[in-house]
Amino acid sequence: MNNHIDLHELAKRESERVEWKENVANIGDVIKTIVAFANDYSNLGGGYVVCGAKEGRDVHGFQAVIYQGITANRLREVREKTLSECRRKVDPEIVPRVEELPVPGDGSKRILVFIIPATNYAHSYRAGRRDASTYYIRSGSNTIEARNGLLRELLVRKRQIEPWDRRINAQSSIEQIDLIIFRDYLREMGLWSSRKALEDYISDTEKLSDFTPPLAGKIGLDPMLRLRNFAILMFGNKPLDFFYGAYAVFSTYKAHDRSEPTGERQLITGTIIQQARRLIELLNAESYTTFDKAADTPNQVNYPTIALKEAVVNALVHRDYESDQPVRVTIFVDRIEIFSPGGLPCQVDQEKFKAGRATAYWRNQALNYLFNRLQLAQAEGQGIPTILKAMQEEGCPPPVFEIEPESVTCILPAHPRHQILKELHDVENKIVLRNYTAAYDTLVDILEKDVYNYRALELFCEVNNLLETPQRVYEFIQTKNFDLQRINPGTLIVIAETLASNPGNKEIAELADNLLTKAIAGRLEEKHIIKVASSLKKLGENEKVERFITDIFMTHPNLSKNPSLLQQRARARIDLAKICEQSAKDTHHTRHIKEKAWGRLRKYLKEAEQDLSNALECAESPKERDWLRRDLHFLHEMKQASQKSHKRKIALHKIYVSNLPVQIDKEELTDIFLKYGAIDAIDILKTYTEDRKNFAFIVFKHHEGVKNALRDRKSIFLRGNKLFISKYRPGKKR
Repeated sequence: MNNHIDLHELAKRESERVEWKENVANIGDVIKTIVAFANDYSNLGGGYVVCGAKEGRDVHGFQAVIYQGITANRLREVREKTLSECRRKVDPEIVPRVEELPVPGDGSKRILVFIIPATNYAHSYRAGRRDASTYYIRSGSNTIEARNGLLRELLVRKRQIEPWDRRINAQSSIEQIDLIIFRDYLREMGLWSSRKALEDYISDTEKLSDFTPPLAGKIGLDPMLRLRNFAILMFGNKPLDFFYGAYAVFSTYKAHDRSEPTGERQLITGTIIQQARRLIELLNAESYTTFDKAADTPNQVNYPTIALKEAVVNALVHRDYESDQPVRVTIFVDRIEIFSPGGLPCQVDQEKFKAGRATAYWRNQALNYLFNRLQLAQAEGQGIPTILKAMQEEGCPPPVFEIEPESVTCILPAHPRHQILKELHDVENKIVLRNYTAAYDTLVDILEKDVYNYRALELFCEVNNLLETPQRVYEFIQTKNFDLQRINPGTLIVIAETLASNPGNKEIAELADNLLTKAIAGRLEEKHIIKVASSLKKLGENEKVERFITDIFMTHPNLSKNPSLLQQRARARIDLAKICEQSAKDTHHTRHIKEKAWGRLRKYLKEAEQDLSNALECAESPKERDWLRRDLHFLHEMKQASQKSHKRKIALHKIYVSNLPVQIDKEELTDIFLKYGAIDAIDILKTYTEDRKNFAFIVFKHHEGVKNALRDRKSIFLRGNKLFISKYRPGKKR
């Protein structure tokens, strides 16, 4: 027999995938574990049941296998009975693969290993006639019975029943839709059409979108239309009549725990949308509180409103509605707890979920989609990251997620009640009263305590801008040796803006450029993109400004009509045109380079003019349009000046030569005039008549050539003809 199983390797694997049965006292336990591995609730791929061995440790403390072994008769009994009952008592039947392994040093015994692959079915085991068919799953290293929510989740995952929100409710009828609520929500979601009757939407064929099933359906041969669960929750008259747990409890405790009587307790009923909006309204009242009664003004926010909204919407949308438990929102003096019935789906990794990096997975997909359309929920997978970000940006402690098999509780700690909150608020008051130096001193103290306090960093930059001391921000960053990865893009941009206001210092400019580069690598909002472009412009990085905004327009076409970004790119192009003009006028450059510079100048001005015209078309405020008109006026003046300058420069280097022989070439003229200076170009104009002489324009590289030729013009002959030489006068007829 070829043995493929290495027990030492199995001992190193996750305990969820291996069950060790040293004595095989109960064959029924073996079959239950085989069923659990085949059901593969945790998506591990199956498992192994090892009979006759157990895990242990060697003398050095390392993992080892302790061999007990099974006699030949007992091995045959266990194998045959197990395989027989897997066929007869397991539904649908399971056929595990079996291997026998030798026991080292004992030829009278063997190790029996059942290898069970995961299947696409939910298997049940009925041990006896009087026993009920029972489903089993693995929970860690244990085999447990799948009941209630665990069983429903198993059946959904194995596609033996539809997800709860898509199921047709046998007790419902389409008359239980509240047509007024339904019409209002359809309009709010942008799904309403005046060409259709309201009743047309409530059918077993019409879908609100590709992401939701029809609101109604039929069961078996019954011709009556009945509502799906999500339709009852979203649009029903009384969802609570169908789902015992479809309500929320809002409680307030004036203490750190439930030992004190509640100051307020409300039962929130109605559609799930009505519940969400009422809970958000109640929670918003907790966003702003006064901690220090001696202060003239309230403190900073106690909880960020967006975090409260996301947490309560997640609790309502992703909960298990087959549970009779309600959503519970409980306010304590130092935290808010939001309890949602139903555990975390096994497809979602707990640690990634807590870190906001889990792949999006919906227990109730239809509810999630419709809440998105109502703008009550974030886009795919953004709820938890939004909560984490909002809490961090407001300086709150991170949220805590308590994940149990039957529930998920989100705990949002209140903003820390310590002096730093009051100090930050006082800093803002000092700025309002123009007491910038005192504000600066307070911020230095705050940042000594918490160098990564985003709000303090941004105020520190604001104060130094007002004091015109950006150097201090640079010195602070250098001294503290910041880990830039820990600072969000918005704050990095604020710091870079301050540093960019001192572009004369090369080291400061390099740091600002580095900060902007790191900020660009993150996910930027529209306001941050505008700030990045502005800071790059201050640093004189016109090429980077043009490239950055052009890339933004390619990746985010919706921003291509943003007047601020169009104006920034236009100004960068105008500045690049100025540089091209300098190159075109530089006497040290060759004619080829000068011509290329003039060409680039014209290109930049043309593109800038297009940007400003587009921006003017999209701008809304009168002030913004006024600035754009000023930029356009400046651009037109620059175009005219550059054209005049170009023509004037050519005129200064050019002479007019006439009385030339009919037959003449450039070489002859070059030989005559080269001694007066380097020649850039010779243009001979032929008359093609015998009685008229040819004439030419000669362009010298430098004006000295013109002066030298004019000095000797009375003594310059060609083939006996005296040449007539004069200055070139643009516009004069020859």
